[in-house]
Amino acid sequence: MAIEVKICGLSTAETLEAALAAGADLVGFVHFPKSPRHVPLEAAPALSGAVAGRAGKVLLLVDPDDATLDAAVAAFQPDIMQLHGKETPERVAAIRARTGRPVMKALPVSSAADLAVVPAYAAVADRLLFDAKPAPDDTLPGGNGRVFDWTLLAGLDPGRPVMLSGGLDAGNVSQALSVVRLDGVDVSSGVETAPGLKSPEKILAFVRAVKAAEAASRPSRLKKVEAP
Repeated sequence: MAIEVKICGLSTAETLEAALAAGADLVGFVHFPKSPRHVPLEAAPALSGAVAGRAGKVLLLVDPDDATLDAAVAAFQPDIMQLHGKETPERVAAIRARTGRPVMKALPVSSAADLAVVPAYAAVADRLLFDAKPAPDDTLPGGNGRVFDWTLLAGLDPGRPVMLSGGLDAGNVSQALSVVRLDGVDVSSGVETAPGLKSPEKILAFVRAVKAAEAASRPSRLKKVEAP
């Protein structure tokens, strides 16, 4: 199965088109006012409609209440919900049931101890996304451009698709893919020139880097057969 590429934090028609043209599998929209990538509800229908089935639409929310959840789902019409806050497994299950959408739960990681919660979230979420744990002075739960020790995920098999986030860019994503088996990679700040300002050139470079790394690691299907 091919490694999925998710470009998150898209907020303009130009950068959304750049992600789609580059071949992103998933495009992410952030609805969280504290984020420089925040997309207000009134801007959501135009951006969401522009995807037109060319990629999966992911709606990122942070600890949403039911009113926020309902309004955001109606505006963005997402294919997948991404929960990037401190949602409990019970809340994840409730959001999945309320929206009728698959849910990807982001889990912050800085040490092996942070992986103790994986079984509980794997039981209720459709996908798991591992991101670097925010520093004490970070104001955002993700998108901070921090990298964590990828080897912590080596050998991890939660029984759900796994995506990696946190400080990825075109220069290091191939290394990440060589360290740990992944179903997908998620980038936001790594394709920006400033917080919230996506670069079409960096988006294209990131997608190409993932595809190149995947092609390089794929074993040849051609086998030499010796004559008996």
